[in-house]
Formats: sequence, C-alpha cells, structure tokens
Amino acid sequence: MARVSQEHLDARRRQILGGAARCFARNGFHGTSMQDVLKEVGLSAGAVYRYFAGKDELIAAIADEAFEYIRRAFSEAAGISPPPTPDVLLGRVVRGVFTGQVYGLERRACAALIVQVWAESMRNEPLARTLGDGYTGMRAGWAELVKAYRAAGVLRADVAADDVARTMIATAQGFIAQEALFGGVEPEALENGLRGLMSIEPLAAG
Repeated sequence: MARVSQEHLDARRRQILGGAARCFARNGFHGTSMQDVLKEVGLSAGAVYRYFAGKDELIAAIADEAFEYIRRAFSEAAGISPPPTPDVLLGRVVRGVFTGQVYGLERRACAALIVQVWAESMRNEPLARTLGDGYTGMRAGWAELVKAYRAAGVLRADVAADDVARTMIATAQGFIAQEALFGGVEPEALENGLRGLMSIEPLAAG
C-alpha cells in the first residue's frame, strides 16, 4: 500500500480544523456535535478521529494555529529594521485574521469564534492552558518587538516591555470583541485610532 504523504496528512488536518471552525462559529462550541463536524467536512468518523479525539482537541488545535499565525507575524516584524509601528503591525495582524488567513472565516464569524474560545477556556482547563501558553508566547513576541523599537530609537527605555505587550494585546482583544458583538469594525479604525493616540504630545506646563 502506498504511503500517504505528509502534505496530504497536513491538508486533511487543515480540512478538518476548517470545518470544525465553521461549525463552532455558526453554532457555538456546545451547540456543535462531532456529527456536525463530520457532515461539514464530508469525512468518515474514522478519518476525523485519526487526527482528533473530540471537540476539546479540535478547539485547542484551532486556538494553537491562530496563535502560531500571530507569533509568526510578530517574529517577522521584529526582524525588520526599523520594525513596523504598533498601529501598522496590529492592523496587519487583525486584517490577516479577519480576511480568512485563519480557516477562511468571514470577519464577524472569525471574531465570534475567538470570543467563544475565550469563553470556553473559563470552564475547560486544557484549553485554558493552551490559551495561557499562547498568551505567554504573544507577550514574548511583543518583548522582542520592544527591543527592536528601542534599538531603532523610537521607544523610550523607561517603559517595561511586558507593560507594552499587555497593552497592545488588550487593544487587539478589545477590537475583536467589538467585531464579535456589534460587527462593522474595520481594521483601518484600529490603525487610525492607534496612530492618533501615538501622535499625542504632552502640553507644556503652565
């Protein structure tokens, strides 16, 4: 019997994750059954369970891949001299997520899926660990960017790198939550708003 190539295995895995992501975005995590996922991807139970034991593993893998996309974007940005400013970088990352680079979901569905993952992590300890690891990785990515900003002479040295990281992550999380709840939030609004805030200069005393 011919061996199945790694490319085929990877493509099948992504097919399953993409179908699961669509189901979770459409029906919610608890409103989706494994039968729903099987129907969405058009595969047998054996084909799917070869990769994932159940919904918990599916949603953890979805979160992992989203974090990997973001980590890669931060790593690439840190290697550019000078690195892109926060408004440009956050806009680029959010736009990439919302234009289908993560599982091909349309913008609001993608935002809704992310919020559902956050909510599920409050009662799912393995998923909470996955998100915790991803959050730690994002903070580390921002810390590298802070070093690059300082090396380029565009960021003060008296601000803790982790403070910058937490603030920028919170900004992106808030933007995603707005899109999930209300819709119609363009990535350009994030870019323009950050650019405006970054342009504020303190008034002279007196």
